[in-house]
Amino acid sequence: MRREMQRLARQLGSQFENDPRIRRAIAEQAVDQLVLDRVLRAETERLKVAVPDSAVRGFVFGIQGFRGLDGQFSQAVFQNFLRSNDLSEARFLDLIRADLARQQVAMAVRSGVAAPDALADPLLRWLEEQRDVTLVTLPNAQAPEPAAPDEAQLRRFHENNADRFSSPEYREATVAVLTADLLSREVEVTEAEVAAAYDARRGQFGAPERRRLAQALLPDEAKAQAISAAWTGGADFEAIAAQAKAAGGEAVELGEVERAGLPVPELAEAAFAAPEGTVTAPVQSPFGWHVFKVEKVEPGQEKPLAEVHDQLKRDLAQEKAADIAFERANKIEDALAGGATLAEVAKQFGLGLATIRADAAGLDPEGKPVALPVIEAARAPLMKAVFAAERGTAPRLQETEAGFVAIEIKDITPPALRPFETVEPAVRAAWEADAKRRAQETRAAGLLAATKEGKPLAEAAAAAGLGSREVGAVRRDPQQGAAVPPKLLAPLFELKLHETTMVQTRDGFAVAQVQAITLATRRPMPPG
Repeated sequence: MRREMQRLARQLGSQFENDPRIRRAIAEQAVDQLVLDRVLRAETERLKVAVPDSAVRGFVFGIQGFRGLDGQFSQAVFQNFLRSNDLSEARFLDLIRADLARQQVAMAVRSGVAAPDALADPLLRWLEEQRDVTLVTLPNAQAPEPAAPDEAQLRRFHENNADRFSSPEYREATVAVLTADLLSREVEVTEAEVAAAYDARRGQFGAPERRRLAQALLPDEAKAQAISAAWTGGADFEAIAAQAKAAGGEAVELGEVERAGLPVPELAEAAFAAPEGTVTAPVQSPFGWHVFKVEKVEPGQEKPLAEVHDQLKRDLAQEKAADIAFERANKIEDALAGGATLAEVAKQFGLGLATIRADAAGLDPEGKPVALPVIEAARAPLMKAVFAAERGTAPRLQETEAGFVAIEIKDITPPALRPFETVEPAVRAAWEADAKRRAQETRAAGLLAATKEGKPLAEAAAAAGLGSREVGAVRRDPQQGAAVPPKLLAPLFELKLHETTMVQTRDGFAVAQVQAITLATRRPMPPG
């Protein structure tokens, strides 16, 4: 509950109200989660579901929020997360391991759930309803060329669309940044530390063994023995699948899996101990008796220390620098609170410092990138922080995606309409594009009006010199309804037979008329 309260406070800032109602709601939510957690934990222990270290490691390394600016797992970011959430590394990894085990049980439960007919039938009808339509598309690019505008028209368009022809807001600011990249130049990493880190993180520097497996799952040992014997004797997968089905089981191709992909240790041990091309003896799990055929083995690969030495040394330097950064950040905050300027704290604590005048994209009035004291990947987060800062407030150190940042806004130049003479070509191009858009909108509206008077859309389109096409079996699913523009799908399924609609698309307009409606029929229940 405390961690969730802290998370909400960080997320909502001054909008977060820590009143009794909020605390009660979060407490109730925490209790509900704990009850579900205990139920699933008890079931995983009963089934003896295990999660290997490689699965935990792979899951943690795959979390986007733990990646640094280079896109790789960052130990510094990870440690910051642990500190922010009042967690030790061991406690966090235990939580991940338990959660992965519970997911195995929860997914198994969900996979066997059948929805009641009262829910399934309406949902099936909604998903599988089909419509045949007549479709007319009107891309703006195919609109007739408009008559050339005079200067007065262009000037009015320029004034009426000031947001399109104005200079952006510019901010003059002094920024001081404290990053692990800067501090890593101050730390030393010994060869002994590199070697120790390599041993501890050996699993990161290579690929685990993978095997292409087929599996038969049977309800009892005798039937599994028969399957194992037949498979060993040369029966193909189709024959094994038929034999397993007749025995009340099933056979499936598992594809390529790592040892961690088999959550029950006994299954992983059997499947990864057998040589390529062989069949295992039956192995029991809480789900039944398993027989595996090892169709192919891809050995694991491991990079030697010499190959990853430099990268590992940089990573260790970054990690040490991150620890220094948190310690130094407290001293910098104290100095700023005591009245020190950004220039003074930058000199005293080794911060990157720059005074800039730029727009939100980090460009100066000439359109050139301004110099910032961060790496390229951190430019956008730093400029985001600059444009979120308030003018007139004393600079304070805050943690951002660009590192620890302190900002002082010196001046703000609001957007201003550029003189017509300097943007005339852009105004002319925008006016012509807008004229074409309005022309296609008028043609689409004309087709819609014609169908409301009783004329079929195809006939109305032909009379207007436009083409049309018939599209059948359109569904609500954007993938299955890809033959029509995505923005047309929702309004299309609100129409009655022979009704018409028009929508604006990404590149123009579309008009569609419903010609047939096919309702889904209830699927028969599978036997058994």
